Amino acid sequence: MSTQLFHIPETRDLKGNAEMHTHLVPASYHRITATGSAQRLLNGEREPSILKTLITCIQKAKQRDRNVRTGLNVMRNAATASYKPFIENIIRWQDDAELHLQNAEQFVMRIT
Repeated sequence: MSTQLFHIPETRDLKGNAEMHTHLVPASYHRITATGSAQRLLNGEREPSILKTLITCIQKAKQRDRNVRTGLNVMRNAATASYKPFIENIIRWQDDAELHLQNAEQFVMRIT
């Protein structure tokens, strides 16, 4: 959704969006890799490197998510009133993504 803002004339240069994306893309990568690693462990794989990958990706995603959150707040503050609800919706998506990461982190604590 935030990428869409680059293609709308009124939000093309929305403050915070480009900076936020420098963290969103790697955060998404790490979150997906953490989820996949957790699924592999749930399916019975026991290679120690899978657990190490899972833990590292959770940590890196959480670090990046903090910067994503900062960028989203900058965007919300800089947006015109007509785009604030759209950005609030992006923030809700980010909330969900962080919740899924927390679930993976709780899984790691249960199995270690």
